[in-house]
Amino acid sequence: MPFLNKQSVTAALLALGVASMAGATEGGGTVYPLGVENFAAGAMPPPGLYGMVFGQHYHADTLKDGAGNTLPVPFELTANVVAPRVIWVTGQTVAGGNLAFHTIVPLVDLDVRVGPRRESRRGVGDITAGFSIGWHHSPYLHSLAGIDVFVPSGHYDKADLANIGRNTWAAEPVYILSRIDPAGLNADIKLGYVFNRTNGDTTFRSGQEFHFDYALGWGFGPHWTAGASGYVYRQTTDDRQAGTDLASGSGRAVAIGPSVKYDSGNGWFVTAKWQKEVAVRNRAAGSAVWLKAVFPL
Repeated sequence: MPFLNKQSVTAALLALGVASMAGATEGGGTVYPLGVENFAAGAMPPPGLYGMVFGQHYHADTLKDGAGNTLPVPFELTANVVAPRVIWVTGQTVAGGNLAFHTIVPLVDLDVRVGPRRESRRGVGDITAGFSIGWHHSPYLHSLAGIDVFVPSGHYDKADLANIGRNTWAAEPVYILSRIDPAGLNADIKLGYVFNRTNGDTTFRSGQEFHFDYALGWGFGPHWTAGASGYVYRQTTDDRQAGTDLASGSGRAVAIGPSVKYDSGNGWFVTAKWQKEVAVRNRAAGSAVWLKAVFPL
């Protein structure tokens, strides 16, 4: 789900001659919007058509090298994203679970500044499409497994600072496990592994990436859940360019912050959270505010 990518960082670093200091995937980012999931992420609803809207405000003003030190580069990135998602839960069962399909179309407003140069871009980002199978193991325990495909539909120009697409296809198998208790422990984890294809304009192929989103909280009656959420990210293989491995260092990051969920009890719920990125290597570091609304159509 490519709400925000930091593709612009690559062009910025190349323009300033410090690309080798930053390393990591192309642009120092990823097709997946790290930290997007929250409470109840693994609980598939009954068959039907559902809508979701994700909102994100992300701001970063530092670039980190492989040792976690701040690079001496004047840098600022701000992204505001609204990403509608449509989910169709079919009546079909596969391996004992319900089959579902989904599509996400992110609308991105991106502003990037590096030194005296500044660019902005608005438009549709990279679209995500995928399928999943959901199981209800008990009233408290639920899980999902599926595959997402990231389509290079967003604007991209290798000479631009502000790109809202990554110009490459990618695929990601995912697995989500959720414990939901309106009067007790709530816990969620979403595991994903990203396989990137080559950017045809730059011959750059970003390395494979492992991540998990997490949420841990407590239910305070039928409506409210509160706790903490975030993500852990690690690049697992080297990047390649023109068929040659690049030993430029792998990206990594951890994020954490407060999270809250309100469930109306009438089929819709809303979550809100703030996350701060820490332990960042070879990437931009910042913070994000997330809003998520889920409702039947």
